[in-house]
Amino acid sequence: MRVLVTGVKGQLGYDIVKECEKRGIEAIGVDVAEMDITDGNKVKEVITSAKVDAVIHCAAYTAVDAAEDNVELCRKVNGEGTENIAKVCKELDIKMVYISTDYVFNGEGEQFWQPDEERQPLNVYGQTKYEGELAVEKYLEKYFIVRIAWVFGINGNNFIKTMLRLGNERGAVSVVNDQIGSPTYTYDLARLLVDMVQTEKYGRYHATNEGLCSWYEFACEIFKQAGMDVKVTPVDSSAFPAKAKRPKNSRMSKEKLVEMGFELLPTWQDALGRYLNALKESEN
Repeated sequence: MRVLVTGVKGQLGYDIVKECEKRGIEAIGVDVAEMDITDGNKVKEVITSAKVDAVIHCAAYTAVDAAEDNVELCRKVNGEGTENIAKVCKELDIKMVYISTDYVFNGEGEQFWQPDEERQPLNVYGQTKYEGELAVEKYLEKYFIVRIAWVFGINGNNFIKTMLRLGNERGAVSVVNDQIGSPTYTYDLARLLVDMVQTEKYGRYHATNEGLCSWYEFACEIFKQAGMDVKVTPVDSSAFPAKAKRPKNSRMSKEKLVEMGFELLPTWQDALGRYLNALKESEN
């Protein structure tokens, strides 16, 4: 099997290429320099010449607050860029995996969002990722839409790296306690996505590590596992006013993964421990 992976410089794209290589699957990683997804002709040229069986589309505009001021650019990347890829996948009759987000839901309540539940995005980023989903569903039958949340990986910035840095610099942090979700380790997610792309079990899925926490609880566990003595103060979201509204409820149901015969990801605490070890190794 040959797979084209967009956004290879990001946390997830990087890990997917590594996972493919481990399994002897040929992976062609591209980023904006090799394939600007907003350029339809370039997308067609690159995917066609790559002669792949599938595209795993990780590239996205992910600056959630900046998106509120850059609506057109965000839409061009997340909506139109995804549509460009979907059109080519249809033309070539190849599979597409589209990485989406819990931000396509309204973030209210305490229920677990189901993959086929009504989508009501609560900010520009969520809206444009929703538009990407619609484009995939419009053009393709051979698609996987996989929604993820609270992502961390070796290659790039994330909440864990920020906490470790602030913990070292300040010895105390304030973290929001009223947003609930599940962290997602890109190493674990990459393994699932590579399993998935080799099947015909198409549709919408949710994929995060198992277990729930608030960002505050996540921070406490980070410092505990890292062996750092840092004072963590829980605060409401109102303590950190942001341009883009954040979901309070990012609980996502992963029952469909089990139903379709996929393995659930390990607990987020287990993933965190392995990630901290991997971080140490990468620094040596």
